Amino acid sequence: MTVQELLAAYATGETDFRRAKLSGANLIGASLHGADLSEADLSGANLSEANLSEANLSEANFSGADLSGANLSGAYLRGADLSGANLNKADLSEAKLSGANLSGADIRLANFSGARLSGANLSGANLQRANLHRANLREANLSGAYLEGADLREANLSGANLSGADIRGADIRLANLSKARLSEADLRGARLSKADLRGADLRGAKLDEAYG
Repeated sequence: MTVQELLAAYATGETDFRRAKLSGANLIGASLHGADLSEADLSGANLSEANLSEANLSEANFSGADLSGANLSGAYLRGADLSGANLNKADLSEAKLSGANLSGADIRLANFSGARLSGANLSGANLQRANLHRANLREANLSGAYLEGADLREANLSGANLSGADIRGADIRLANLSKARLSEADLRGARLSKADLRGADLRGAKLDEAYG
């Protein structure tokens, strides 16, 4: 299916595009709200500013794709491959990303408020100043991730792996970090008031100037 065929079909009310082969496709600004693109191949595609809100993108391949500024609010992305993707300033509020692969992704200034990221792989991802307020990151892999200035207030990070992560200046107030791995993490200047750190591994962590 070509991009033109997909957009023409969507315009007539068709929403089932499961397993579509759209690697490298140009879908800049496309509106595919509520479409079913589960298991689709969108690797390397350009979806900048696209509207994929409420879409079913579970198990889809977005590796290396450009989703900067895209609207993915409420989208289903369980098990999706977003490794190396550009999600700069994307809206993923309330999105379902359990088990998704976001390793090495550019997630700067993205909105993940209320998103479900339990068990997701965000190792080495750049989450600078991302909004993760009340996000569920239980047992997620954030090892080596860059979280400087991120909003992690009331986030669930229980059992998460944050070893070696850069969390400088992040707002972690009221977050659940019980049994989280924070060994060698950089928490300098982070706000930790009322964060739950019971059972957390803080060996070698930098806590200079961290405050409540």
